[in-house]
Amino acid sequence: MERKKVIVIGSGFGGLGAAARLLARGHQVEIFEKLDKLGGRAYVYDLNGFKFDAGPTVVTAPFMFDDIFELAGRRRADYFDLVPLSPFYRIFSPEKKFFDYNGDEAFTREQIARWNPADADGYSRFLRTTKAIFNKGFVELADQPFLTLADMLKVAPDLLRLQSHKSVYQYVSEFVQDDFLRQAFSFHPLLIGGNPFDASSIYAMIHYLEREWGVHYALGGTGSIVAGLGRLIEELGGKIHLNAEVDEILVAEDGRRVTGVRLADGRVHPADDVVSNADVAFTYKRLIPPQHRKGWINFRVNTMSYSMSLFVIYFGTRRQYRDQGLAHHNIILGPRYKGLLNDIFGRKTLADDFSLYLHMPTLTDPSVAPPGHEAFYVLAPVPHLGADIDWTTMAPVYKERLLQFLEDNYLPDLRANLVAEHHIDPLHFRDVLNSHLGSAFSVEPVLTQSAWFRPHNRSENFANLYFVGAGTHPGAGLPGVLSSAKIAEDLICQGQAVPAPERVLA
Repeated sequence: MERKKVIVIGSGFGGLGAAARLLARGHQVEIFEKLDKLGGRAYVYDLNGFKFDAGPTVVTAPFMFDDIFELAGRRRADYFDLVPLSPFYRIFSPEKKFFDYNGDEAFTREQIARWNPADADGYSRFLRTTKAIFNKGFVELADQPFLTLADMLKVAPDLLRLQSHKSVYQYVSEFVQDDFLRQAFSFHPLLIGGNPFDASSIYAMIHYLEREWGVHYALGGTGSIVAGLGRLIEELGGKIHLNAEVDEILVAEDGRRVTGVRLADGRVHPADDVVSNADVAFTYKRLIPPQHRKGWINFRVNTMSYSMSLFVIYFGTRRQYRDQGLAHHNIILGPRYKGLLNDIFGRKTLADDFSLYLHMPTLTDPSVAPPGHEAFYVLAPVPHLGADIDWTTMAPVYKERLLQFLEDNYLPDLRANLVAEHHIDPLHFRDVLNSHLGSAFSVEPVLTQSAWFRPHNRSENFANLYFVGAGTHPGAGLPGVLSSAKIAEDLICQGQAVPAPERVLA
């Protein structure tokens, strides 16, 4: 097998997954990470004895991690532990009445009956139809590249049959009549940067995916997964460079191939192939030399729509809040649904109301906080930097607004008990994470920006530049970016045999 030197730019889950897979296939791999820790969006903040996961906290399809370790002859359980959660989410109405759901259809039907008994049968029908969407959209297509228009045309009849032209909200509304339940079963596109009123109904498969394998939590936080993958990569001979910002992807004289990278400090590292886990738009607009920024993809990068951004507060308290009726994952819906989403995605204004995700990991894992303390983060979707919002002045105002809301409704005396606090806003996504427009999930997941219409896993301009992460196919979310890592591995290895690593499986 031809053994290649591969450089991976960035160490989010897409980059880590691709690096581990390529190492297991016998290639030489080096990761260059701008920050002082691995993880990218899955960075970990260590603050006053608390561990705060900056990025993804909802772990679905855990077998995708198992596959990476098995490819290398290891067991994932020897590197980090995953535990199932129930309920998957606790979803609160504006009146603070809550709805739980998990993978048990009978349990979920009982929960639905508390709101509208007539919708229980509709939910069961919805579940059956999402299975077909899941089988096509995830099982068959998620880890397949869409490099040509012919690839798209092959699946077009199936997409039409599955009513992918409808939005997730429209699709859910065909089965569920209660307004709150429609929100509860249609919010999932927000987890990958999409508007439920615009995202294709193909993304309704997220609900079925959760039910198929459950929602899990990594003990020690998502950072333990990052650490486990980092350890695996080093065991396989991979090199990890931290505080190593890539300034340019080098292009051969013929303009058809890339030859390596130049770091911000001027050092040059040659490579046979380059895998970018950096934001796709950032890669094309900032890392490719200007004379090579041309063609269809350059036009697409400048005309695509991008996901919303996020405002997140990570905070720890000396008081525990076990008596407030909260779960590990909490969705707090505001008084408006469509109107708020239109403010965020359409009008791009910062509304006075909000819907929130409140993460409370210490209910499952006390180790992420000092003894007797509680760890949280609260997340609010906000417009990306295409909006006319000055976050240098608005951030402290908005932070206080969120904390006041939580104190008034869910966490009494919150600010008097704060012992750790940190926040990020759209400027962080742009300036620290190099995300175009400060979007939190890169390219917005709408039908006209999915599959072949999304930036390809292999560059349209360069034969040996590959993309992994949220901005390429199949999209954001842990299953999506891990699928992109498998696609990159397959394209680079081109069907070459897998070497036989030393097996440590019991």
